[in-house]
Amino acid sequence: MKTEINHKWFYSQTPEEIWMYLTETELIAQWIMPNDFKLLLGHHFTFRTNPIPSLNLDGIFHCKILEIVLFKKLVYSWKGGPGNDETIFETIVEWTLEKKDNGTELHLLHTGFKEENVSILTGMTEGWLKKMEKVENLLNEK
Repeated sequence: MKTEINHKWFYSQTPEEIWMYLTETELIAQWIMPNDFKLLLGHHFTFRTNPIPSLNLDGIFHCKILEIVLFKKLVYSWKGGPGNDETIFETIVEWTLEKKDNGTELHLLHTGFKEENVSILTGMTEGWLKKMEKVENLLNEK
């Protein structure tokens, strides 16, 4: 069974420009969801959206920043559930940025899904693709 999401994208912008969309609260909200993100190691933050009853999710995703390498790597935990402190999935999101001659390669590795999370994994696999398409559109509007 598949237990991770592994995607790569290429953008013509610099790693610093892409980094802003991964680390600035207002920019993150434009493509993922409202949040209280702060680029601070150990910071606990949430992403908030409407409840997703079909996946038994209350729409509040609890995260913690685990690693920061400026303009190169960002790692945070991502967990969610139906509410009342019940968690049905706990995963790790790892963003890696690599400078290329004509832009930046962005790599997403989202790991830790279990067999009982197959519906969440399926939804998030497609979801990340749509979200990163939004980032591309936002970058190209600049």
